[in-house]
Amino acid sequence: MKRTHTCGGLNKANSGQNVLLQGWVENRRDHGGLIFIDIRDRYGKTQLVFDPTLNDETFTKAKELRPEYVIEIEGSVHERPSGMVNPHLKTGEIEVSVNQLAILNKAKTPPFLIVDDVDATEETRLRYRYLDLRRAVMQKNLILRHRVAQTMRQFLDQENFLEIETPYLMKSTPEGARDFLVPSRIHKGKFYALPQSPQIYKQTLMISGYDRYFQIVRCFRDEDLRADRQPEFTQLDVEMAFVREEDIRDVVERLMVEIFARIHNIKIERPFPVMTYDEAMAKYGCDKPDLRFGMPIVDITDIVKHTEFKIFQMTAEQGGMIGALCVKGAASYSRKQIDLLNQFVLDMGGKGVLNAKVGADGWESSLKKFLTPEQEQALNERLHVREGDLILIIAASKAEVQRYLGELRLKFGKQENLIPENSYQHVWITEFPMFEYDDEADRFVAMHHPFTSPVDSDVEMLDTNPELVRAKAYDLVLNGHEVAGGSIRIHSSEIQSKVFSLLKISKDEAQEKFGFLLEALQHGAPPHGGIAFGLDRLIMILAGRQSLRDVIAFPKTTAALSLMDESPSGVSPEQLKDLGLRIENTKG
Repeated sequence: MKRTHTCGGLNKANSGQNVLLQGWVENRRDHGGLIFIDIRDRYGKTQLVFDPTLNDETFTKAKELRPEYVIEIEGSVHERPSGMVNPHLKTGEIEVSVNQLAILNKAKTPPFLIVDDVDATEETRLRYRYLDLRRAVMQKNLILRHRVAQTMRQFLDQENFLEIETPYLMKSTPEGARDFLVPSRIHKGKFYALPQSPQIYKQTLMISGYDRYFQIVRCFRDEDLRADRQPEFTQLDVEMAFVREEDIRDVVERLMVEIFARIHNIKIERPFPVMTYDEAMAKYGCDKPDLRFGMPIVDITDIVKHTEFKIFQMTAEQGGMIGALCVKGAASYSRKQIDLLNQFVLDMGGKGVLNAKVGADGWESSLKKFLTPEQEQALNERLHVREGDLILIIAASKAEVQRYLGELRLKFGKQENLIPENSYQHVWITEFPMFEYDDEADRFVAMHHPFTSPVDSDVEMLDTNPELVRAKAYDLVLNGHEVAGGSIRIHSSEIQSKVFSLLKISKDEAQEKFGFLLEALQHGAPPHGGIAFGLDRLIMILAGRQSLRDVIAFPKTTAALSLMDESPSGVSPEQLKDLGLRIENTKG
């Protein structure tokens, strides 16, 4: 007899049926003359009852059962006695009286309980990941991941996209993060690279006439250690030909509407708001603003630069900015709480934060003596101040003010519970700077990547003011997280060569690294663009988790280690010899 049902598939309609279940023992409870066992698989769990009057041999064998034993049982389904129903289980109305028990495999005592609120460090969970993945919350996350991926595939298939695989072994073209290199045994001394993204291949597919491409693909970046990044990650990669930025945004928005409808049964309103990079930085101090709450940064430089307060005067004279936040209802903050806010800014490298409480008679602050009644009124109007509010002010360079107040805004959002639960707010950020200057490298670097097209009206500034050139780039931000980023690509070989030159990539280097792309662009490249979703981060948000590692089956640690299989690991001298490699120094 084969398995008839899963451990989450029985209900009252199965009463009286004889069934065969297989799964893991979750717990055992001895109640006098009866033994109760919860048997579990990924579909749920079912309560089993062992009664010596039904089968004494089976009852005796049940006494051997321990958590995580793998068992098979045959028995009959019946409704639970009155008052014993468990409303929290899908199978909570029934139990199975066991006639036959087979122990398929025994198990050692696990290092932690297989429960959702597990009392174990993340290191222990990753070391025993095969046990951690048995927990219902982890199974729920991976099932959600599967459902999102299938929704993406079905939606894009209906939109006439083709799923096309691109190589994992490719040419090393480092521009940004470091490549993972793969030595060639056949061509000793030469290396493949694992793709940081399929960028060049998907552009080549557009040139080849496949005008709608997608792929759910693994990518690899050998980055320095960062808190919540993985050296290998998954992205939904999309590319389209003969499109404008608006066309790509339309497809992506409709995809997000479909995902939220299927996964959470939530209706997402579209079109999503659109905000330029400059506007996002000015209002929220970052290019991935969380719009689930307000409290924008307000520039008050023009109002206070003529006061007698020397810091304001000097900041304005030096081309800096005086910015403010109005924190609603926070005038009740104690001196200690305000000191902690000041320390928060100091810890970021700032020089502290000025404050003013708004009382019945106006501002309560050491700054008040420097303000005329007209200036105080102007500030109240611009900041939309009311009695009981707290005003925080920082004077520094524009970039510093935006950064410090942006971080303070996020701190207040969490601290004051300003972020509504189960809410989702999308926003497009557009018109990023095309380049940023790297002082250490003494050259411009691409803010997104070197294949991003400049805004049409800015093309001429590539020769005169490249630092002012805006890119046809766009990020999709969800709840303060960048979940997707893309751009309209350069489809002119001439402009692409000019961009390489601005990035101080010589003609010889450009030919060596990207020669095939430059040539392909001369063979009838259509206008094209695309976007890539960080699938891990999107699933993390949908699952309501705080760590990417909770939605990846076998993640690495922050140190890029796999604790379960202990990789990376050394290899034998014979393997190195085959590859023509020699390890000279493993220290430092």
